[in-house]
Amino acid sequence: MSEQGARILIVDDEPQIRKLLKVTLQAHRFTIHEASTGEEGVLQAMMSQPDLIVLDLGLPDISGMEVLGRIRDWSSAPIIVLTVKDREEDKIAALDGGADDYVTKPFFMGELVARIKVALRHAAKSTNEPVLQFDGLTINLAQRIVELNGERVRLTPTEYNLLKILASNAGKVVTQRQLLQQVWGSQHNESDSHYLRVYIGHLRKKLEEDSTMPKFIVTEPGIGYRFLSRE
Repeated sequence: MSEQGARILIVDDEPQIRKLLKVTLQAHRFTIHEASTGEEGVLQAMMSQPDLIVLDLGLPDISGMEVLGRIRDWSSAPIIVLTVKDREEDKIAALDGGADDYVTKPFFMGELVARIKVALRHAAKSTNEPVLQFDGLTINLAQRIVELNGERVRLTPTEYNLLKILASNAGKVVTQRQLLQQVWGSQHNESDSHYLRVYIGHLRKKLEEDSTMPKFIVTEPGIGYRFLSRE
């Protein structure tokens, strides 16, 4: 997928915000679709098949979290949420619910555009990539499908991105800083290391028979994590 001409769906009930986003993103040669309610957003997502969605969590009819969940049931398009909530648990809930990234209102347009471009690049890299196999675990990088002993494993986009980085570097130590930069981008801060521990814990619960004695993702204390390469 090329960044230029990528289809972006904006779901926000504030006309001023939609207008600002539309004008700015069209200047970057994106194709824009709009929705002012959650229900309209779900319908537009199905009809326009956007390459990326910018989703406000504070919608007038249904919650943005519900919109996020309903779209995630069938679409893997990157979703960046806009929220006035700055609590850590709200951000974790959005990421865990399927969001790829979040931006807190009020925000700088330059930052949002940069995050959109990063998300589109991450999505584009998933094409034409191999299938990785490890001791009953299969990771189809092209289709973003993970299976464990033949059973589909449902991962959030953040969980998948972490697993992909670790598995693609199987046998090597990947530092916390490297993971934070590759998953959360260059603008990550120290508090994001907490998110990293949370998501590694989620991955272990989904992939390991005993998450306290992991056979796939092991911790290198004070350094990072290593994916064990027993193929």
